[in-house]
Amino acid sequence: MLYRLGVAVLVAGALGGCASNSSSALRAGASSPAVAARQEPFVRRATELMRNGEWLGEGIAYGPHRDGQRPGGATPSRSQIAEDLRILARHWRAIRIYGAAELGEIILGTIQSERLDLHVMLGAWIAPEESLPDSSGAVQRFAEVCAQNRREVDAAIRLANQYPGVVSSVCVGNETQVSWSDHRCPPGVLTGYLREVRARTRCPVSAADDFNFWNKPESEAVARECDFIVLHAHPLWNGLQLEDAIGWTRATLADVQARHPDEPIVLGETGWATKRSDQGDQGKLMKGRLGEAEQAAFHSAFAEWVRRERVPSFFFEAFDENWKGSANSDEVEKHWGLYRADRTPKAAILK
Repeated sequence: MLYRLGVAVLVAGALGGCASNSSSALRAGASSPAVAARQEPFVRRATELMRNGEWLGEGIAYGPHRDGQRPGGATPSRSQIAEDLRILARHWRAIRIYGAAELGEIILGTIQSERLDLHVMLGAWIAPEESLPDSSGAVQRFAEVCAQNRREVDAAIRLANQYPGVVSSVCVGNETQVSWSDHRCPPGVLTGYLREVRARTRCPVSAADDFNFWNKPESEAVARECDFIVLHAHPLWNGLQLEDAIGWTRATLADVQARHPDEPIVLGETGWATKRSDQGDQGKLMKGRLGEAEQAAFHSAFAEWVRRERVPSFFFEAFDENWKGSANSDEVEKHWGLYRADRTPKAAILK
């Protein structure tokens, strides 16, 4: 199954890419994106996933923070980011990053200045702008978060237009709609930002979420605002054993495609961690064996599948991120990388 690869979305920058949209009816810095109306008929933006006869659709998710660093805290140096990008460019042609304002310009500028053959799905991180209603129905508006979201969206738009040869698409929000998310946003907030980013760029624009949102009827309103869907499907979190993981991932993708037959779909996250804790949800939900050998087996089978069937995808993820999750060193969120946090390769890379 080709998953709508006639409408490919990872590498718009490679073939003309992102540029400012002079016909935009939304001014820079506009507020209240949730009420921004669509200014023109929706025409899906598309390009090809081939360049000089080579398929570019197999990518990797990249979080740049190393030990002692974290978003909003200490950040990687330019030389550390350059080291990372040179490592990634040996194996992949497309990367996905999750935020724009903090390190987006350094990442994109390094790719451009070093002439690395990498194309970027640029994220704009969106956090909840208000509380859930209290017993009286009142909500509390979080002014600081609103300003943070505004910085993210404005940065993504500016960078998409500034680096048209590097930015392939903009992904607005990450797991903001699925029921279990700790940063859920009202659909109107997300669709408002999606409309604004599309109005102020010429990139393909999307939103990323778990399959357990995209398989619900309420996902249709968000999908209608996207040039493509970014789907997350993690077999490990869904109780799968290693031998069943690829079959489940493939079936999950096919199910979401059937529910959104007119939408191109990119598999934005799937992977296999190398360690987990026995505590909390990870201890209850994860049934498969974990380790470097198991990750290597999953990665090998995954790569064979996506290359054979031309499934646009971003494997999760490049490097372990020890800042994530609890203080427990076995916390699963720390151990999804194909490389350790010190940038030494695990078995999947050495294989």
